[in-house]
Amino acid sequence: MERRRLEARGLVFDLLAAGDPAGEPVLLLHGFPQTAACWTRLAEVLAGAGYRVLAPDQRGYSPGARPGAVREYRMPELVADVLALADRAGADRFHLVGHDWGGAVAWHLAARHPERVATLTAVSTPHPRALAAALRSSAQPLRSAYIAFFRTPRLPELLLGARGLAPLRLLLARSGLGPEWAEAYADALAEPGALAAALAWYRAAGPSTLRAPAVAVPTCHLWGSDDPALGRRATEATARWVTGPYRLDVLAGAGHWLPEQHAAELVGPVLGHLRQWPVGPAGGR
Repeated sequence: MERRRLEARGLVFDLLAAGDPAGEPVLLLHGFPQTAACWTRLAEVLAGAGYRVLAPDQRGYSPGARPGAVREYRMPELVADVLALADRAGADRFHLVGHDWGGAVAWHLAARHPERVATLTAVSTPHPRALAAALRSSAQPLRSAYIAFFRTPRLPELLLGARGLAPLRLLLARSGLGPEWAEAYADALAEPGALAAALAWYRAAGPSTLRAPAVAVPTCHLWGSDDPALGRRATEATARWVTGPYRLDVLAGAGHWLPEQHAAELVGPVLGHLRQWPVGPAGGR
């Protein structure tokens, strides 16, 4: 496992890299307010199984990829970043794994660029269309109520950033994240402009964020039954928006932070999915 930097689209992304450079590439996308470090345990297993793993700190989380304008965090920009990083790494086709906001990016990328994606693994995050439907007809609006606060200009930075980001640490702890991870993520967001950049993902989101096309690539959806942010209705409706091979694995009793706290339970389903649908000779290096 090594820290590297890749320049793409005029920005510089920090990333974790591991595994055989000739192995099938796997891109791991984190969410809010994570960093690529959330994937450490899964990345080690994938690398040990012969895969080439790349886990970037995404736009806003890498100090060298932190534009100031909210519009720079719209979904097309986020998708373009991942494709550009894959290009820079020489990965013509790749396995794609995303959690939370990283899952949303992964759904859009797999739907709009299926020629680049061998498999999709969505961790926690339902298909955007399934989430949109749940927001209209279930308890999901209550689960997602925090989003309106995150979209408010300046106020979240003032409240969450007070006293060395102590309120953010408390928020993460109440969501079920362990204290060591909460501390690590708060420290990362304490960098100048980092918290505002992370919140820009929410502020840049519009109706089109929930209008991803159906996905045709082989897809595995992993969800914790006690996820406080993403409910069962959207999870179960996701199958309607996958036209290719699809499987849902429910992790009983697990919450939202699956990469950090349930990595051992992710390993089997993820490895099985990748091995069933290999990249093949078009994967490139």
